[in-house]
Amino acid sequence: MELTIAQKLDALLKLQTIDSSLDDLIKIRGSLPEEVRDLEDEIAGFETRIGKFNDEISTLNDEIERNRLSKKDAERLINRYKDQQMNVRNNREYDAISKEIELQSLEIELADKRIKEALFRIAGKEDEIKATQGALNERKEDLRVKKQELDQILAESEEEEKRLKVDRDEQATHIEERLLKSYTKIRGNALNGLAVVTVKRGACGGCFNVVPPQRQADIKDKKKIIVCEHCGRVLADVEGAPEPAVTGRR
Repeated sequence: MELTIAQKLDALLKLQTIDSSLDDLIKIRGSLPEEVRDLEDEIAGFETRIGKFNDEISTLNDEIERNRLSKKDAERLINRYKDQQMNVRNNREYDAISKEIELQSLEIELADKRIKEALFRIAGKEDEIKATQGALNERKEDLRVKKQELDQILAESEEEEKRLKVDRDEQATHIEERLLKSYTKIRGNALNGLAVVTVKRGACGGCFNVVPPQRQADIKDKKKIIVCEHCGRVLADVEGAPEPAVTGRR
């Protein structure tokens, strides 16, 4: 059965009332949901940073281990060369072995230097981890408090929100698809979420611009869907009697 214009406007106005009630529940939460998400993102960033530092420390420890092994190899070679020096047959062989011992000694010095540098860098990374962990712990505590506050608000409004969403779904079935799409689009563009309003005290209930008396009379008749010429919102009704049109003096 085709709905009359009056019935369509009434259905839209009821849907707007439900949506406005849902908006009010969301307003009660304020910026808490965004704050919780921001804290979660910040915590994830800190944890990623700490993980990166730990990976770098692991790489540096591997480097230290390689240099320690290299140092041990050089020490073994030096001991072997020293033993060989005891059995040389001439100065030429002695000088050649002495040069090898010198080269391995330089390898040991280089390994010690690299180990010292790696340990210094590890100490720096550990300091950064400590500072980051401190900030992470603070953010986690902030998140715990914010989530607790948000959970409390959600718990208090959960049943009402569920009921309103059921009512909204039911009310939306009474509105033809074309009108529902237009309503959703207008509502999405409105800062206050109002797509359907009434005329109050001669003005649009959405943008508060004056609605001419003749237009108020047309809105009151509900023979066609009329939108505000200033904001594009649907004008569903007029609260009180429309203001009389101004006529010329006799």
